[in-house]
Amino acid sequence: MVCSMTGYGRAKETINNRDITVELRSVNNRFLDCTVKIPRVYTLCEDAIKGRIQKSITRGKVDVFVTIVSVGAEATTVHVNHDLAAGYVRALRSMAETYGLRDDISVMNVARFSDVLAVTKADEDLESLSADICTVLDKALEGYNVMRETEGEKLRIDIENRLHTIEELTKKIEIRSPKTVAEYRERLTAKMKEVLQSTTIDESRILMEAAVYADKVAVDEETVRLRSHVDQLRNMLTCGGVIGRKADFLIQELNRESNTVGSKCCDLEVTEYVVSLKAEIEKIREQIQNIE
Repeated sequence: MVCSMTGYGRAKETINNRDITVELRSVNNRFLDCTVKIPRVYTLCEDAIKGRIQKSITRGKVDVFVTIVSVGAEATTVHVNHDLAAGYVRALRSMAETYGLRDDISVMNVARFSDVLAVTKADEDLESLSADICTVLDKALEGYNVMRETEGEKLRIDIENRLHTIEELTKKIEIRSPKTVAEYRERLTAKMKEVLQSTTIDESRILMEAAVYADKVAVDEETVRLRSHVDQLRNMLTCGGVIGRKADFLIQELNRESNTVGSKCCDLEVTEYVVSLKAEIEKIREQIQNIE
């Protein structure tokens, strides 16, 4: 199965009194570049998340968003700093006596002072939490991979169709190329008759010139390699897997062969075929940039 590097997945689960939400999205990139955005208190879980991503994805710019909300009240503890609270009360009463103020001290008044109340979170087993996050991540990856496979299948079909077009254009070039030699020989014969003003010309000289021209414009080797590269790329698409970089290399080779054909042939019809050929190769190259 051919996979696109573009995908999206999301999953949410409640595990061990925590609501864990994992969202991931990716776009094409030459290598794997994974960024994890997670609450700072849980940053130690980041390596486990990246490790799980690396097992499932080989290329792409991947962004992972993790949200964790504690459900159980036992996860936090409120502590009272009694010494500090007593100090505030004494100070307030002293102010009331000194300035003749009404003593209206209440619990809420004292609690509002800084550091009187302290909220602490219970120590968490980060290894266990990492495992829980990865469990949710795996579910997000399921949807993510389905989307990538769906997109990859569309890319495969489009590339297959363009490969067929390239084969047809190559076939037309192979048919047309020998005709250009015959036409060149006819033009050369007519030109020599015109210049020499004679119906008798050196046939061996014509044959030699035509042979030199034929060797110069021959594209048999290039068209054979074009067909070979097309077959290899089609086999890659059929086998699937991680083929992006290999396919990109083959496209470079296809482009190189088409350039050679274009530089050898001076025939207008062949030139038009080459232009169309290069256009199809470029479109395939753009599509392959999205394949893992």
